[in-house]
Amino acid sequence: MERHSNARTTQAVAANVRAELARRNIQQQELAAALGWSKVTTYRRLTGQLRWYVDDVTAVADFLGIPSHFLMPAEAVA
Repeated sequence: MERHSNARTTQAVAANVRAELARRNIQQQELAAALGWSKVTTYRRLTGQLRWYVDDVTAVADFLGIPSHFLMPAEAVA
C-alpha cells in the first residue's frame, strides 16, 4: 500500500509542478538551471519517473515563490 501511495504522491507533485510552471510560462530548462539539476533529472521528476523528496518540493516552491504545500496532494498535507 505504501508503495502505491508514494507513486500517487510522486505523480501528483509532478503534475502540480508542471501546472505551476505552465501558469508562469517557465521552461523545464529554467527550473533545472535555477535548482542545479540536470535536464534529465528535471525531466524525470516532472514526468513522475523520479521520486520527489521534501527538499526538492521546497526548492521548487521557493523558486516559484509559493508555499511548498501548494505543490503537494491534499491527502499528503492533511
